[in-house]
Amino acid sequence: MNLDLAFYWKLFVRRLPVMLLFLLLCSGLGVITALRMPDTWSAEARLLVEAPQISDDMVASTIQTDAVEQLDIIQQKLLTRANMIDIANRFDVFENIREIEPDEVVEAMQTATRIRRSAGREQATLMTISFEARTGRISANVVNEYVTLVLEENAEFRVSRAESTLNFFEQEVERLNEDLDRQSAQIALFKADNIDALPEDQTYRLGRQALLQERLARLEREISLIQNQRDRITEIFETTGGAGFGAGQTLTAEQEQLIVVEADLERARSLYSESHPRVIRLEARLDRLQNIVEAQIEARLPETEADASSSPQELMLQSNLTEIDSRLDVLNKDIEATKAELSEVQDAISKSSANGITLSALERDYQNIQARYNAAVNNLNSARMSERIETTAQGQRITVIENASVPRVPTGPDRVRVAILATGMGVALAAGYFMLLEFLNRSVRRPAELVGRFNVTPIAVVPYMESRRDRLLRRGGIVLATLVVLIGVPLALWYVDTYYLPLELVVERGMAKLGLG
Repeated sequence: MNLDLAFYWKLFVRRLPVMLLFLLLCSGLGVITALRMPDTWSAEARLLVEAPQISDDMVASTIQTDAVEQLDIIQQKLLTRANMIDIANRFDVFENIREIEPDEVVEAMQTATRIRRSAGREQATLMTISFEARTGRISANVVNEYVTLVLEENAEFRVSRAESTLNFFEQEVERLNEDLDRQSAQIALFKADNIDALPEDQTYRLGRQALLQERLARLEREISLIQNQRDRITEIFETTGGAGFGAGQTLTAEQEQLIVVEADLERARSLYSESHPRVIRLEARLDRLQNIVEAQIEARLPETEADASSSPQELMLQSNLTEIDSRLDVLNKDIEATKAELSEVQDAISKSSANGITLSALERDYQNIQARYNAAVNNLNSARMSERIETTAQGQRITVIENASVPRVPTGPDRVRVAILATGMGVALAAGYFMLLEFLNRSVRRPAELVGRFNVTPIAVVPYMESRRDRLLRRGGIVLATLVVLIGVPLALWYVDTYYLPLELVVERGMAKLGLG
């Protein structure tokens, strides 16, 4: 693409007055505004987040907020609307502050406040607070007030967190203690209602059951023996006419063995068949003892017959049978009592299984509550230590490295920068004006445009022939317009600034309307 520099130079010269107008207007406004901008003063304070003085390995802190997160929270609370308005009023930050809207005060305070943080791995966490004001003392006062609020907020934040944690675990321990008491009362009430069927007494009841079963078997065996004895006495009386061996007579060893063998034989027959070796052996022994006892009875018959005239046998028989019946009644009552107790023991054994399940559930709940209670007590002790550490400022804290001091020289504004920005804006407007006219002008001014627009190649091009008079008039007009701009714009700015409104206020209002203020 061939760029026709001569053509564009002519256009530049022709449009130079208007472009100079934009440039001079913006530059003049910018320079005057920069020169008349009031001095600003900035004070700065630096804060450091210190590590806990007592290691977490010794006492774990209940406040687990990261240092950077804590600084973020403090910064947001610091820049609240209430703080901004209160500080601005107390230190008279702005002139005629009573006439300024509260929203504007808050916005201006937040704009003038600069908070920077620096943190990193194996690096200290720092916070830098600065404030830009119309005087150095105001700036220092505001920054020091910021520092005071940060320190107070940090202390209040950590102490309140520690106290809240402590209160929570105190309430939790009290609640779990009440749950333990309630669960203990339920267990005690359940044991009282089921005192005869508790699982911890199951071993005793099983032993008691075995003992009662053994006692019942023994009583039944005694009844069987006495019944056999009664039958034997009756048989002897019917055979011999004598009272036989009864309660009033002494039994021989063979007679006692006979009674025992008869009882053993009946019990063996109830357990085994007739062909069982034990049954056969007992039958043989019974026959042998019966023969011996019969021989003894026959040997005593003459003596019995001799005494028949002197002792009434029937009365002795009745006496022996009455005594035996009394013993049988006593034994039967013992059997009934034993069976009743055995039934109660068996019922308690059967109930103890269900009671054991219920009691295990109650005790398991109690143990769970106890475990939570122990954990809550441990946490409560940790919370108490943490609260003590925070109230004595032994934990993580923010300290002041350097307080804000009254600056000796103003820190702003950057007048050179303002002037350069204004000049740059003038250049941009001039260039924009040039490009806008070029974009809007659709007329054919060069042979190249003729070829490009109509796609034809002219044989010859006759340029516009300007007379000498027209050339002089055109150049004179450009020079005159340039002089008017160079002289008139500064004069116009001076007149507006002197008799109408200061230019810096004009700039501020214009920027405010554009939303740039």
